[in-house]
Amino acid sequence: MKKLESPKPVQGEVAASAPTGFKFKIKARLNRWRRRLWQWLFFRTIFGERATDGRALPNTRIAPSTCIVGEPGLRLADHVFIGQFNFIDASAGLQIDEGVQITNFVSIVSHSSHQSIRLLGRRYVAHDEGKTGLMPGYIRAPIRIGAYSFVGPHSVIEAGSQIGRGAVICAYAQVRGAVPAFAIMAGQPARQVGDVRIGDAKLLARHPELAEHYYAWAGQLPDAPL
Repeated sequence: MKKLESPKPVQGEVAASAPTGFKFKIKARLNRWRRRLWQWLFFRTIFGERATDGRALPNTRIAPSTCIVGEPGLRLADHVFIGQFNFIDASAGLQIDEGVQITNFVSIVSHSSHQSIRLLGRRYVAHDEGKTGLMPGYIRAPIRIGAYSFVGPHSVIEAGSQIGRGAVICAYAQVRGAVPAFAIMAGQPARQVGDVRIGDAKLLARHPELAEHYYAWAGQLPDAPL
């Protein structure tokens, strides 16, 4: 059998090879150092926060790239994780209960002004609520996210939403209104597509030694099939 030969470079073409040499090694090392320094300074998530009422939250982590506006309206519990590049508007009130996980690129907005801007046009910036009353079309309502809920990436939680404990908000979901406890929510607008306790029951069957910890926040699983 004739041995296959590697194709020869076309005349004028430089043969591909891994860059070598002192200059390249310095650049590669510098890039690694820059990434690590930037991550340590601006993206490292560290345990330890303090609630607006002064309570210590030693097991809560909030990534430094997350933007929080209206922070005095934020009521935060311990054991909460909030990841990178989220926008959180607590100006109308936001309660995040124990153990909630908010992943990345999530928007939580407790107010909405786009209808008012469309209605009032240029008069929006000059509207005086003291003289003419509440701004028409303006939405402002508190939000609550129940204990040990999970909020997937790129999801939106709108003003007035009330999410029950243990719920799972799938990626790209748009939540509006009430969400039952333990519901799996998906879609735009989000609708219930399942119940997390089905999966929880299977996990507890494999790890019965953890039942005490689970029941402490979730309560007993229903006897009837879900």
